[in-house]
Amino acid sequence: MFWLLVIVGVLIAAVLITTAIGSFLPEEHIATRTLTLRQVPQNIWRVITDFANQPQWHSEMKSVRRLPDQNGHEVWEEEFARGMKIPLETIEVEIPRRLVRRIVSEDLGFGGIWEYSITPTTEGGCQLTITERGTVGNPFFRFLSKFVFGHTATMEKYLNSLASKFGETPNIR
Repeated sequence: MFWLLVIVGVLIAAVLITTAIGSFLPEEHIATRTLTLRQVPQNIWRVITDFANQPQWHSEMKSVRRLPDQNGHEVWEEEFARGMKIPLETIEVEIPRRLVRRIVSEDLGFGGIWEYSITPTTEGGCQLTITERGTVGNPFFRFLSKFVFGHTATMEKYLNSLASKFGETPNIR
């Protein structure tokens, strides 16, 4: 019984310490990753805006479904392998250069926008830069997001999957 109390005490202390540290971290963060590909911008654009077919190439995505428009913009709900569902509103489109999507759920404990920028390279390919402007309200999850998962982990999985879709080795920075 003594060891059980010690284990429970240690777990409670870990949660309290993690939450305390997380409360000192900012709720908002900005993270960026860039992938260089040997593709023309139109090819990248076609794939990243074909939301319905993302589960065919995105390794983490289980399914996608179209939701009713919000604010005159299309909304797609992405379901990930672990069952998390994230509804995203497309709020800005500049074909084939810029796409901005915003999380529209208030129930997730996190939110923000993803900005996709496609720029040609001098070698004939292009770069896709994703900038996440995110928020994590809960201090415990803010700690995990920064120190355990990392703010760029989701972007990197997305970019790795995209490179594989084109049969290319990921070159992410």
